[in-house]
Amino acid sequence: MTRRLMEGSEAMVEAAIAAGCRFFAGYPMTPFTEVLEHFAAKLPEVGGVCINAESELEAVGMAWGALATGARAATGSTGQGLALMQESFSEMTRAELPLVVFHMARGQGDYFQATRGGGHGDYRHIVLAPENVHEGVALTQLAFELADRWRNPVQIYGDYLLAHTAEAVVIPTSDQPERPPKDWAVDGSLGGSGRSRNLNPLGMEKGTKGIEPEPFWKRLQAKHDEIAKTETRCDTESTDDADVVVVAFGSMARFARHAVRELRKDGARVGLVRPITLWPFPTDALAEACEGVKRVAVLEQNGGQMIDDVRLSILGRAPVDPIGGISSDAAGFGIGPIFNPDNVRERIRGALEGREVAA
Repeated sequence: MTRRLMEGSEAMVEAAIAAGCRFFAGYPMTPFTEVLEHFAAKLPEVGGVCINAESELEAVGMAWGALATGARAATGSTGQGLALMQESFSEMTRAELPLVVFHMARGQGDYFQATRGGGHGDYRHIVLAPENVHEGVALTQLAFELADRWRNPVQIYGDYLLAHTAEAVVIPTSDQPERPPKDWAVDGSLGGSGRSRNLNPLGMEKGTKGIEPEPFWKRLQAKHDEIAKTETRCDTESTDDADVVVVAFGSMARFARHAVRELRKDGARVGLVRPITLWPFPTDALAEACEGVKRVAVLEQNGGQMIDDVRLSILGRAPVDPIGGISSDAAGFGIGPIFNPDNVRERIRGALEGREVAA
């Protein structure tokens, strides 16, 4: 395997193809556009198909069709484009289709959209938040494995920095376990109405009259409960002796990690917790890492979204305060002054000193 310098969008696309993705549909919108362009260039080389759809509505519908045949397929957009896909996301989740979504957000304002969803009914998506390009490659391949394992959509939550930062990475040949059989797929192999398959969000089955969705939906709820118990992922650093623990995810965590390390060189007792799965949120790991701390400081690039999950995890055992805020560039792509390393360090220092930090 060769190490190459690649932007995040290209690296994650190659990781997806190495994981067996053979269909992609999307509509261009920065910072997602480059993901679509790389799929368009690279999928035909392996016999795959990429379609630049008329809109996000058509893109998610095309992905639904490809998934229903048993193919590994994906779609994606920014938060604005994914907003148009919400009805299909909720229906596809209850139809148990293993969709992978590249959510290349403009900053971190889409946390609620990714973790709560804007569709209808009871449904959940697994949400993975890479810190850098190297992890973006690993989590992309994990996303396809988790989607198949649980028959549930998985989102990769990235941003402009992840998509456009170049790093030297290796694209590994997928070493995932043998894929689960897709004996549910509508692949054209079963002709005749008596043997046909049916994928739907209501639990309808061949030969059964009427619709009784409640038992089906309760089974899906039990599946989501099991995902929440077994698929949490979290990274912690220097929390054993910390007076203040900083909680950050994605690109923001990369800057927080640097600041924490610099402050510890100066003798500050500060640690870092980085949720890798935004859903399921690593509640237990966060609570354990923050046991006995004086303060929990949440550094996120929005008006305050992940902080709700942090407070639910801490349950009043320590003050939980925001040290982030809305910060963007003139284009709205999310590259604001909050990413200045001195700015990040000052915000964390304010938390250590018990000062209120301005957004």
